[in-house]
Amino acid sequence: MRAVVQRVKQSSVKVAGAETGSIGTGFLVFLGVAHDDTPHDLDYLISKIVNLRAFEDAEGRMNRGLQEVGGAMLVVSQFTLLADCRRGRRPSFTNAAAPETAQALYNDFISRIGQQGIRVASGVFQADMEVSLINDGPVTFLLDSKKLF
Repeated sequence: MRAVVQRVKQSSVKVAGAETGSIGTGFLVFLGVAHDDTPHDLDYLISKIVNLRAFEDAEGRMNRGLQEVGGAMLVVSQFTLLADCRRGRRPSFTNAAAPETAQALYNDFISRIGQQGIRVASGVFQADMEVSLINDGPVTFLLDSKKLF
């Protein structure tokens, strides 16, 4: 499972011109589900993102977490995060999960973020979406549940 996490001042997502989700301060998370992802991968990413100290404290250091700043999370599915672009010119998506599997883990991700008391908004799975954001920093992190160090 892969995620691109961006610290934002605000972010929103639209499908067919209608807004499906928006947040103020918080994280915009693009989430890609791989064919071999399990609930363990889900647990890892949720814990990592929720506890990521990416917001500045009084001394200007990244030392505060999402809940400490009262932040929200906008989650957008993005299977292209699993693209393999190493060979040729056309990306291969063989690493991406089947839509049914990916949607179940995506929905679980959103549900479990909400269960932790974080306001969560989302895009629409498999939809053509327009995502807007004001990146704060910019601060962007790439997380991968398979690349554990």
